[in-house]
Amino acid sequence: MYSSCSILSTPALWPSSLISREDSSPASISGRCIRKQQSGLVVSSRKLLSSSRLISPLSNTAQEKVCSSSVSAVLTNEHSAIPNMEEDVENIGLFSLDPGLQAYKDHFRYRIKRYVEQKKLIEENESSLEEFAQGYLKFGFNRDEDGVVYSEWAPAAQEAEVIGDFNGWNGSGHKMQKNQFGVWSIRIPDINGNPAIPHNSRIKFRFKHSNGVWVDRIPAWIKYATQDPTRFAAPYDGVYWDPPPSERYQFKHPRPPKPKAPRIYEAHVGMSSLEPRVNTYREFADDVLPRIRANNYNTVQLMAVMEHSYYGSFGYHVTNFFAVSSRSGTPEDLKYLIDKAHSLGLQVLMDVVHSHASNNITDGLNGFDVGQSSQDSYFHTGDRGYHKLWDSRLFNYANWEVLRFLLSNLRWWLDEFKFDGFRFDGVTSMLYHHHGINMAFTGNYNEYFSESTDVDAVVYLMLANNLIHSVLPDANVIAEDVSGMPGLGRPVSEGGIGFDYRLAMAIPDKWIDYLKNKKDEEWSMNEITWSLTNRRYTEKCVAYAESHDQAIVGDKTIAFLLMDKEMYSGMSCLTEASPVIERGIALHKMIHFLTMALGGEGYLNFMGNEFGHPDWIDFPREGNGWSYDKCRRQWDLVDTDHLRFKFLNAFNKAMNLLDEKFEFLASAKQFVSCMDEDNKVIVFERGDLVFVFNFHSGNTYEGYKVGCDLPGKYRVALDSDAWEFGGPGRVGHDVDHFTTPEGVPGVPETNFNNRPNSFKVLCPPRTCVVYYRVEEELQESKSEDATRSLNEAGAAKEGQCNNSTSHEESLSADNAEPIQMLVPGIGAVDDDDDDDEEEADE
Repeated sequence: MYSSCSILSTPALWPSSLISREDSSPASISGRCIRKQQSGLVVSSRKLLSSSRLISPLSNTAQEKVCSSSVSAVLTNEHSAIPNMEEDVENIGLFSLDPGLQAYKDHFRYRIKRYVEQKKLIEENESSLEEFAQGYLKFGFNRDEDGVVYSEWAPAAQEAEVIGDFNGWNGSGHKMQKNQFGVWSIRIPDINGNPAIPHNSRIKFRFKHSNGVWVDRIPAWIKYATQDPTRFAAPYDGVYWDPPPSERYQFKHPRPPKPKAPRIYEAHVGMSSLEPRVNTYREFADDVLPRIRANNYNTVQLMAVMEHSYYGSFGYHVTNFFAVSSRSGTPEDLKYLIDKAHSLGLQVLMDVVHSHASNNITDGLNGFDVGQSSQDSYFHTGDRGYHKLWDSRLFNYANWEVLRFLLSNLRWWLDEFKFDGFRFDGVTSMLYHHHGINMAFTGNYNEYFSESTDVDAVVYLMLANNLIHSVLPDANVIAEDVSGMPGLGRPVSEGGIGFDYRLAMAIPDKWIDYLKNKKDEEWSMNEITWSLTNRRYTEKCVAYAESHDQAIVGDKTIAFLLMDKEMYSGMSCLTEASPVIERGIALHKMIHFLTMALGGEGYLNFMGNEFGHPDWIDFPREGNGWSYDKCRRQWDLVDTDHLRFKFLNAFNKAMNLLDEKFEFLASAKQFVSCMDEDNKVIVFERGDLVFVFNFHSGNTYEGYKVGCDLPGKYRVALDSDAWEFGGPGRVGHDVDHFTTPEGVPGVPETNFNNRPNSFKVLCPPRTCVVYYRVEEELQESKSEDATRSLNEAGAAKEGQCNNSTSHEESLSADNAEPIQMLVPGIGAVDDDDDDDEEEADE
């Protein structure tokens, strides 16, 4: 929900990379940006890198220290007694990781005490947190042996009844009874052995306020909601969804294992069609999922799954939290999509919105607020219950039934639809009473741990992450937070909030700032590197250069910023590329790859950006004549052989494959050895790979010296300048680069750029090249490498511009070696993977 224009500002106790040039001064680097008007968020960044050594994973001793306290035990053990907070809070794992948090032990003492007490109350009254989160078995509509039981929490209602197609919308014969907790219930017996309420029939909850007025609302726990397609802006109806066994989708494929590092394809099913219309779950499954898998992503993140009455809200103004968005199909259709993704080895994450709810009364949860007190409502009352900039309602996270509703919502999507995790939207709005509005997060810990912190929401998020990882240990849960609260990405057992990852939301803003406001020669290698590595060590980040936020109308994608109107006239290989197109294609590859390789422990791309989709996203609205023209994806651009979009797509596929083979994203070894401002070069290691980025617009450096950790022979693993990626193919892939020892062994200050070894490379302008160390047992003959390279490229013609004589000549057998894609060596790791790759392409 927040735009990516925020700067992650939490001081880094330990950096996840080491910036080692003596002339770099990270302390002087700061960033400031103002979010789009719909948020009003103002943030800034000032962080110091305090270490002078290479960071490695926590030692066993450190891990034992983190997890040894009695507080850790009670946070993870359902039946432990509440600890003595005065004595034990100082021992929580977060303090071992960041001693700077010790000053806020009173805040953590209060937070942990609240969490432990809430969890214990749930266990005492509902057996367990996991059972509490199965509220959908008690609320809404549920079958028993010979009838349907319907329950609804509406404490302010004076009378209540259920109405629908089944009783002619007359509820006089179906009055509901209220218990002492404000829950209304009714049991409707079957008729002649058949359910009294037919599957797929319309249904609503009718109740009377204290003022005597009767209102009709969609049941809060409804599992499907639709509207009359023949009426413009028609209200939604709840739908009783209980298909017979013959129509109920049965999952056929198990969940794939959790990837070591997520490579996420963010997608919106509705706008995924080539045609200007709403796409369906089944069409997405059959047409788009194979594309995602072919590009070597391992995770799909689906947006706008929960029902929302306004399509243009991008799914963020949720009306029905347990209902699948009916625009794209039925619940069974969504299950088909997820099962198909699992069959392809793809995890599926859901974009979940628990930060707020639609202000819509007729269609949404807000309709149950009929003037009662906050403790008897889903939402806070007054200003605290309303988000001024989002025009939406804010949950009361301290309310027992709100906790049941939201936690059950998470388990519903995990159990019923087999989602593999979540991306939590708008976490910043949840964490603070000010919701981040007009708030400058400077990195001062007082901004995170004060009376401004909404501890009710923090406790809910701790419970949510505890639940998710208890129900599904392999789940991935990602937080969209712009503030950078310390501990957000650490386990609940350590006193953290429990997310697996946070989005690195500062990174796209840096790229947008550079592309809009700086000439190429003004780009600072130091500042770019600082922005990419500025994150808290031990708290994992998902990096991205652009998501859906950067593609929405009013903004521009990176491809559009680089090439603008020439994208519509200059992307054909039948004509020579203009300087604008050459620069655009080169920098598009470099920006995305540098972000992936240096920016986090996971990577995200929004649908279409992998091939430089030329148009922004504009949902149907009054201002565009309710047009779907910009609410689709032009897949034909990347599928057309003579257009240059295929080069960007091929490189995106290759950089994902590089991580699949070498697992550099999951490596804790990250070392930036060179930020050469004069020559515009960045050199770093991730895992045992050596990355060389030359951002200079014109200079080629022959014999450019790069440092590395391990001695031996290095060869090219990935080259953005290769023919198949739209480059001129200046780097030879058959060249062996042998290292030379540097300085005195064991004395880093005598080494070259603090690295004990070095080798020399050819470094063309606007090019990134990755080198891997050749293991003797993995070396193969040049002919085998060349053959494999051509196979992985799909076909030689697929990577070439047809009008260029020099490109055509390079396709001959004699010239096959220079156009190797990815890899002398990658294919040698596992030949079976190459076969899988070809099958996926087919």
